[in-house]
Amino acid sequence: MLDQNILDQVKAVFAQLANDFTFELAVSPERAEYDEMTHFIADVASCSERLSCKQIAASGNLMEFSLLKGENTTGIKFRGIPNGHEFTSLLLAVLNADGKGKNLPDEAITRRIKALKGNIKLQTYVSLTCTNCPDIVQALNIMALLNPHISHEMIDGALFQEEAEEMKIQAVPTVYANGELLHVGRGTLGELLEKLEKTFGNDSDNDNEYEPMYREYDVLVLGGGPAGAAAAIYSARKGLKVAVVAESVGGQVKETVGIENLISVPFTTGVQLAGSLRTHIGHYPIEVFENRRIDKAELKNNLKKITVIGGEVFAAPAVIIATGAGWRRLNVEGESEYIGRGVAFCPHCDGPLYEGKHVAVIGGGNSGIEAAIDLAGICRKVTVLEFADTLKADQVLQDKVRNLDNVQIFTSSQTTQVLGDGSRVTGLNVLDRNTGKEREIELDGLFVQIGLSANSKPFCDELETTRIGEIVVDAFCRTSLPGVYAAGDVSNVPYKQIIVAMGEGAKAALSAFDDRIRGVL
Repeated sequence: MLDQNILDQVKAVFAQLANDFTFELAVSPERAEYDEMTHFIADVASCSERLSCKQIAASGNLMEFSLLKGENTTGIKFRGIPNGHEFTSLLLAVLNADGKGKNLPDEAITRRIKALKGNIKLQTYVSLTCTNCPDIVQALNIMALLNPHISHEMIDGALFQEEAEEMKIQAVPTVYANGELLHVGRGTLGELLEKLEKTFGNDSDNDNEYEPMYREYDVLVLGGGPAGAAAAIYSARKGLKVAVVAESVGGQVKETVGIENLISVPFTTGVQLAGSLRTHIGHYPIEVFENRRIDKAELKNNLKKITVIGGEVFAAPAVIIATGAGWRRLNVEGESEYIGRGVAFCPHCDGPLYEGKHVAVIGGGNSGIEAAIDLAGICRKVTVLEFADTLKADQVLQDKVRNLDNVQIFTSSQTTQVLGDGSRVTGLNVLDRNTGKEREIELDGLFVQIGLSANSKPFCDELETTRIGEIVVDAFCRTSLPGVYAAGDVSNVPYKQIIVAMGEGAKAALSAFDDRIRGVL
């Protein structure tokens, strides 16, 4: 099933395995995918003498395999064939179980995972075309490996459609914990860990063994996207002690499928660019703390302190805020209720779930029109709703979308309510801003593409912000407090572009260094 080139690469990946692993396969001969599944597992197992396959009796709809380390379960199971984007999840499951995965968390995150209370059964429904699903699957697999009271299984929704429909899943990844919905959409290990701590509790709550860690630096960079990476690299090149505190390296850029305007790079993807940022950061003695979400910021003193969820404290005389932005929501009745049940934000991940159906795209900018074009190849009908009187997308995108027969565009249209039957989206109420008349549009789902909202909440009490929450900076990326700088999409700099964010991150670092040598800090 796997071609020789892939097999050779997998052999290289598994060349240094130190432990024996078994794929315990249970697949019913009644399944149409029986041969595909058995050959796939056999191919992977053939890539190392440390790997073997054991098939056990199965019937009905069963189609799964578990990863065993020696004779012991790792808590990791795959229901389906982890091909496509999930192939990496399978390889990392083995490497992490062997202690060799490069994505294993640091000490502080590890101890929080080990301290989770109770027996927790995690299930993640995925699509093999989803670029966000592997992050979730890999994060929860790590939790299963680190905590013997946690198990996790990846479920390919396409191969278990009846089950997915019964669970009313309309977005991926969708995570259940002990049968209850835990998470929908993209996320990080830190975000998932925080949700599990809130749901199940943490044994370290009153344990003196887990005193919060305190770390001090010359420059503290908050955020790991293009702006944060540039700020960290420029600061490190000045010989300063630098730390990056972020939910993930790459940040929002991972959401971008194709990037064609990063000058000198004709084409790349968000995932590739995120990997390049990580590699470049790794060329310098920069300490990176991922899976952290900021809980509290104390910025008015000479030594600024940042406290993250979990209790860790980071301190520095200079703080560069590059926390970026997240998807802006409609903030109308019904939206929050139906997220993951018809309200979606990522057409690349969730689009395949709406094959042959009618969906709406809210937003006529580049993101919205690109989404409409992509969805038109999957869905029966796509309705674009733009609040303004005209589309805001680049003309080349407008020309392309207007040539698609199954795309209908309405401008001057304000979405006022998301409608549903209690389990899924059934339509929208839309106000015509020209006539003042409201109408109902029946549809199966909607994709919200109305831009980004600055991730500035932890800093708003101490820094000057705009009406929409962007941190106000001057031409040198300085904020309203000395020693505090902001760069990229979290700031009020015009034009939210990757290349602009990189330049602003570099500028913030240079300003911080200039203030340092002039004695401002």
